[in-house]
Amino acid sequence: MPDEDVKDQIKSLAEKMEGLEESMRMVSGPYSQLLEYIERFQKISSSYFRLIDLYQKYGEISPDLLMPGVKDHISREIVKILFERDGQNITQITDKLKDRRGSSSRRIVRDRLKMLREKGVVVEKGSERSKEYWLSEGYVKKWYELLGLGLDKKTSE
Repeated sequence: MPDEDVKDQIKSLAEKMEGLEESMRMVSGPYSQLLEYIERFQKISSSYFRLIDLYQKYGEISPDLLMPGVKDHISREIVKILFERDGQNITQITDKLKDRRGSSSRRIVRDRLKMLREKGVVVEKGSERSKEYWLSEGYVKKWYELLGLGLDKKTSE
C-alpha cells in the first residue's frame, strides 16, 4: 500500500509539474513577443532620430550623402535616378537627367557612370551592346546603414 501512495503522489506531482510548465510557456510566449516589439520600437525610433539629424545637417536626406568625394551635380542626380529605379541603360538615364536638368548628353552620362563604377557606387550588367547600370550592393547597404535600417538576417533572407 505505501508503494501505491508514493506512486499516486509521484503521478500527482508530475501532473502539477506539467501544469506549471504549460503555464510558464503561456506566460513566456507573450513576454518574449513584448520584448521583441520593444526592441523593434527602439530600433525604429533610433532610425527616426538619425533621419532628423541628417536632415538638420544637410537640409535633405538623399543617397548622394554617401558620396562626399563626388562634387558634380550630374553624378549625384544619376545616383538618385538609379535609386528610383535600378537597372537602366545610358539612354534611359540620360532622358531622366534631361527631364530634371533641362539638358544632358549620353557622352557625359557615360563618363559619369564610368567614374561612379570606379568608385564602387554602380555596377554594369549585360552585354557590351546592351549595358544596364545598377547601384552596387555595397553602396545600397551603406545607404541603409546611414538611415539606421541595416539589413538584418531576417530581412535579407
